[in-house]
Amino acid sequence: MQTQKKAARGKPIVKSRWSISPKQAPYIFIMPFILSFLVFFSYPLVDAIIMSFQQVLPGSVKFVGFDNYRKLFNDDFLRALLNNTRYTFWTLLVLIPLPLVLSVLLNSKRMKASHFFRSTLFIPALTSIVVAGIIFRLVFSELDGAIMNSLIRLFGLESQKWLMSSSLSMFALVVLATWRWAGINMLYFLSALQNIPKELYESAELDGAGTLGKFFRITLPLLKPISLYVFTITIYGGYAMFTESFMLWGSRGSPQNVGLTMVGYIYQQGFQYFDLGFGSTIGITLLAITLLVSLLQLNLLGFFKKED
Repeated sequence: MQTQKKAARGKPIVKSRWSISPKQAPYIFIMPFILSFLVFFSYPLVDAIIMSFQQVLPGSVKFVGFDNYRKLFNDDFLRALLNNTRYTFWTLLVLIPLPLVLSVLLNSKRMKASHFFRSTLFIPALTSIVVAGIIFRLVFSELDGAIMNSLIRLFGLESQKWLMSSSLSMFALVVLATWRWAGINMLYFLSALQNIPKELYESAELDGAGTLGKFFRITLPLLKPISLYVFTITIYGGYAMFTESFMLWGSRGSPQNVGLTMVGYIYQQGFQYFDLGFGSTIGITLLAITLLVSLLQLNLLGFFKKED
């Protein structure tokens, strides 16, 4: 038996024709991502850049140089950019502090039925934005019997045409965004809060730190990575917003473009007016603006600074 074991140990290992070396394994594992990135992102991006220098109409493609970029800065484009910027600004003011406070409350031991409230606040994220848009269009209807008008009339105010005014329509969009995304951002902060060592809070209590002191000196600094992430995706979501506006006003657009967005402008020019070249120009410009704003906020928040 010992002789057979020694002989078996001495046999050379026969490699299969499909065996993978340790050097090849990482490249094989990331190959699906690389292929999907090239096919679904890189190729469309390069194609859109080429199309932005062309006039692409049904049945004809003509190179026009920078003509699409010259006619880009018109009233509709500036209006769409302003609407997206305002929407992004207000969502940043709401969708970061509010979920942060909610997550701190739900993470507290004193909070009763915290699991119930977590589920309740996350349910809107599971709702289709199309269904939510239709519901909110009825809620913010100009009819006297609409929910919002009925609510403000209880306080002696007159009924409003919510989706006809620039400021009121922006309020409707921000309320819809808050209802839908606050629960998701709350879960981001809640998962980060649960990873903070409890010993830090216990040490702070021994040093005499109160609730606010622990929040500002322990919680906020340790939440910086997830705060940067939430900040970044909120900016992207603000400039990429389309479905909410489309469902509130429909394909015909909003009066005086009060709800026109950058992506909505791309849809209008590319698929309603069939000018895919100009639509590509708007898309490339939107990509550049979003990238610039994201890099700027990451730099201001110290993302690129090297830690000592």
